[in-house]
Amino acid sequence: MASNTSKTARASVRAGQAGQGGALSVLGEFKYLIPLNGGKHAYVRNLTNGKTAHLRTDSEAFVEEIRTLATAGHAAKIRAEIATLAAAHPGHGWDDTEKRLVEAGVFEG
Repeated sequence: MASNTSKTARASVRAGQAGQGGALSVLGEFKYLIPLNGGKHAYVRNLTNGKTAHLRTDSEAFVEEIRTLATAGHAAKIRAEIATLAAAHPGHGWDDTEKRLVEAGVFEG
């Protein structure tokens, strides 16, 4: 006798199956940047490899991590997220962070 599964369980299975074609299915809002220490550091969540890096926002490693995500097609979302952080926390230097990323050519291409 088959047991009944919940709607949530069925939705979870469908979401998992949808991701098998190489596409990523994310339920809910995914944040790439988690600001720390007044914008001096951030966790950068990389959904292409499943890792989260703790980086200084003025470091070359931060620029390269964002470049990797931008190259994978997430540039517009990351730029919008940085703009939201800049508006929410004007004294944390997110405008400068975005400027450094633009100067490095991260969002081009």
